Amino acid sequence: MKIRYSVLLKSSMPLEQMTNTRAIQPRGRFTHLPSDSRAPVGYAPILAARAFVFAFLLCLGSVHGWAQQNDQRQMRGLDEQVQEIKSDVLSIAAELNRLEEKLLYPSGTEVAIFVALAKGDQMRLDAVRLQIDGHLVAHYIYSFKELDALRKGGVQRIYVGNVATGDHQLEVVVDGKLEGGADFSRTERFTFRKEVKPKLVGLTLAGSGNTPIALGEW
Repeated sequence: MKIRYSVLLKSSMPLEQMTNTRAIQPRGRFTHLPSDSRAPVGYAPILAARAFVFAFLLCLGSVHGWAQQNDQRQMRGLDEQVQEIKSDVLSIAAELNRLEEKLLYPSGTEVAIFVALAKGDQMRLDAVRLQIDGHLVAHYIYSFKELDALRKGGVQRIYVGNVATGDHQLEVVVDGKLEGGADFSRTERFTFRKEVKPKLVGLTLAGSGNTPIALGEW
């Protein structure tokens, strides 16, 4: 007579903790007991902690980006304020210069002398010296940019000052080089009359022609 029996392998672990355990079936066959595939109970807090750290890092990135944008807006605002202040300062400086000129050079005694190059003249103007009634009032040396501006039709105010009403002697000395490279130096003397109003005197310079220095009323 055949005897049916089933024997479990002995183990020191509790039954509910046994995994991958084999059992003896009748007729001596072995079979695997199903193992518990669930994650350990302590793994869930780790996942939650990782999610919290990830969310925290995202928040930090957002805060950093917002701070950068806020700083950029503040810098643009400061730049605009600086430009406005510069514009105001320049306007105030120009107004102060006009007031100073009115105080220093009243209309009854003011005389201003201007310099220009003859149209199309290619003389290289180096320096101009002015004397009024034997007193040196201006000595100006020209840079390349200033000479280029004069050649393009610019006008320079070389002197402004005070003289009494009546006749005055003006001496003009011009130094430079002609277009071919030869040295150029001319001295001319003029007489101008000062009335009880501002006096504007214009000097037109040329390296060629019969009148290298021409005096005109402006």
